[in-house]
Amino acid sequence: MATINAPTMDRRTMPDRRVAVRSHQRSTMSAMDYLAMALLIIGGLNWGMVGLFNVDMVATLFGPGSALTRVVYVLVGIAALYSVYTTAKMASSKRT
Repeated sequence: MATINAPTMDRRTMPDRRVAVRSHQRSTMSAMDYLAMALLIIGGLNWGMVGLFNVDMVATLFGPGSALTRVVYVLVGIAALYSVYTTAKMASSKRT
């Protein structure tokens, strides 16, 4: 009489798939992440307009060299630095 070998991966010893899926869930974006993303999009579109059409929309809207124009440029720069920090943080968490 032939015997059937027991499966090597018994279902009782396998980890629950739902637990494995939950451990790889993506973290949600915070309000700061959304703000940084919006500012980077504004800055990117502005630089695209400058490169393609030689039109600086921020300066057009708020006046060239005005305080508000400079504030927008500084905020876009801070958003870029924040995004570099966030990217580095995400890359280091993926390694662990």
